[in-house]
Amino acid sequence: MKFRLTSIATAIILSPAAFAADMEDIERLTVEGKYLSVNQSNSIKSPTPIIDVPQSLSIMTAEEITARGITSVGQIIDYTPGVNTSQGEGHRDSVVFRGVRSTADFYLDGNRDDVQYYRALYNVEQVEILRGPNALLFGRGGTGGILNRVSKKAKTGEKFVNYNVSANTFGAYNLQLDTNVDTGDKSALRINAMYESLDNHRDFFYGDRYGFNPTARFEVSDDTTVDVSYEYIDHERFIDRGVPTANGEPVEAFEEIVFGDPDNNYQTLGADVFRANVQHTFSDNLKGNFNAFYGDYDKVYSNFYAAGYDADAEVVTLDGYVDTTQRENLILSSNLVGEFATGGIEHTVIFGGEVINTKSNQDRYNPEFNTTGGDREVFDISRTLSFRGLTGTNAAGETVTAAFTDINDDTHVDLDVYSFYAQDEIALSENFDLVLGARFDSFDIEVFNAVALETRSRKDEEVSPRAGLVYKPQENISIYASYSESFLPRSGEQYANINGDADALDPDTFTNQEIGIKWDFNDSMSFTAAIFENEQTSLDNDPNDPESFVEVDSDVSGFELQLQGYITDKWYVTANYSNLDGENASGVELRELPENTMSVWTTYEVNEVFGFGIGATYQDESKVSTSATSPVLPSYTRVDASAYYTLSDKTRLQLNVENLTDTLYFPNAHSTHQVTVGAPINARLSLIGSF
Repeated sequence: MKFRLTSIATAIILSPAAFAADMEDIERLTVEGKYLSVNQSNSIKSPTPIIDVPQSLSIMTAEEITARGITSVGQIIDYTPGVNTSQGEGHRDSVVFRGVRSTADFYLDGNRDDVQYYRALYNVEQVEILRGPNALLFGRGGTGGILNRVSKKAKTGEKFVNYNVSANTFGAYNLQLDTNVDTGDKSALRINAMYESLDNHRDFFYGDRYGFNPTARFEVSDDTTVDVSYEYIDHERFIDRGVPTANGEPVEAFEEIVFGDPDNNYQTLGADVFRANVQHTFSDNLKGNFNAFYGDYDKVYSNFYAAGYDADAEVVTLDGYVDTTQRENLILSSNLVGEFATGGIEHTVIFGGEVINTKSNQDRYNPEFNTTGGDREVFDISRTLSFRGLTGTNAAGETVTAAFTDINDDTHVDLDVYSFYAQDEIALSENFDLVLGARFDSFDIEVFNAVALETRSRKDEEVSPRAGLVYKPQENISIYASYSESFLPRSGEQYANINGDADALDPDTFTNQEIGIKWDFNDSMSFTAAIFENEQTSLDNDPNDPESFVEVDSDVSGFELQLQGYITDKWYVTANYSNLDGENASGVELRELPENTMSVWTTYEVNEVFGFGIGATYQDESKVSTSATSPVLPSYTRVDASAYYTLSDKTRLQLNVENLTDTLYFPNAHSTHQVTVGAPINARLSLIGSF
């Protein structure tokens, strides 16, 4: 879908980068949303128009992220159909893709970005969310979908300096800089940088994060382009795992109480990420893409949280741990895209391969309380709890001290993955396209367990197919049917161990069947709809025979609707709806699977200098855990709004308000007594412009 911005004011509200453009060059302000990436080097590997992709997906551009005042992946999820957020224990992005929770199905320029942390958005060109399992393009994981961030690249022949300075009513503030320098006829340097000071509505919350991302582009020849990038990430934040539940729902009276240790609930992350990409055109019909990715991550995660709650005694049981992760990811990948015809039938063929080496060391220490000799202690509930700096007074009036001295686990992982895939997009006729492909993955893991003094290993080799049929009765309408598979080894998303029977069990498998329609009404409005069923199959111990295993299945079915585009030159709208229904093999409803979710966002340009936007997101009630007695997260509707005023042709003042009606809501949870408290009404004021 292509949006043509027909006025300068509309361009300004959508794109701070537009200030650097020649204001008479309207064509230069065109936003391309037709492909999954502005440079067509994207998460579906080939330059296929969205209307021809037999899969449900959503895209949010950097311009829209800025206009809505979005600062986190979770805020994007709030306005995306078929997905919702999970708490992630307060220290990581966690998304529920069509009922499948994931902390690792994140990608950066198509490269696996599986370390658990909160991802910044200062250096992204757009965020792509593909739904349904699809190992062909991404390998293991992606069991419910994936989220890919497309990073900003240096641009030859351009010079600009863009900035975004913002502060919110909680006291947090954010500084962003995006500058591009033309260093020659065939080269350019671009630097994106950010600093964010964190604060929110809870009694204890602190932290900051830095991001520094220089990129360079070299046009070696007319046929070869090289992009290189380095990113430094430094992130510290307070960890808040929410409030307990009682009588089947969160305790609203506790909305202002933090159940943790103000000094020992924290996360620190330091990371260095290097990326290189070479794109080469061999001929008019053959192109190549070659990637190298290296990431070095060092993370510490410390927390106490509510593990139990006694409403009669008005006491809470605290548990906790400190967890460290040191990980190195080396990813080498390449693909060739060729276009040719056989007997009048056109083909777009992708051949690709990927090599991954991951070294990951992780350990966890539980606390030992002097009063119990274990990792749990009971405290009276008050604002604040009588426990800070690992000392306090328990519910019995005794002096309590704690220390992280009880080792829970210490594992050292060496993982090697080799993958090969092929896909053919076949134009059978002017109206029918057939997509066929398969991927082979070799997943070889070795884990040294320092506590048990043992080494375990397992090798899985899986073939994952993909098939799709696209029928186009006319150029702007496509009707598709697709089938895809993915798998997840028993070492899990973070492959920390293969204890117990995990080293003897085959991977979990996931399948997706989907039928959908995509309809571009015109150049500025599109509608998509999809009906799907996702099934998971895994092996588990047979309760009647400990020496045997049985298949355990779960499935999620539903449908999604999306409408996006311009109603008039000045009125833009995006609306989404999803309906999900899922249960496990015992017939119990899956956790964090709201039956209905809806969202709408609309902006209107009143005149050349002023415009406003308003939106709402609704989430149905959902269960905290997959059990018959699970507490429930109540349904909620949150209303958000924005307004902007153009101070000059290079400067805009923008106001974004979240939770306009000041609704108390609980968007997600990690477990029974760890439910997130949504933020009350808050506003962010931003000054956006360019030099």
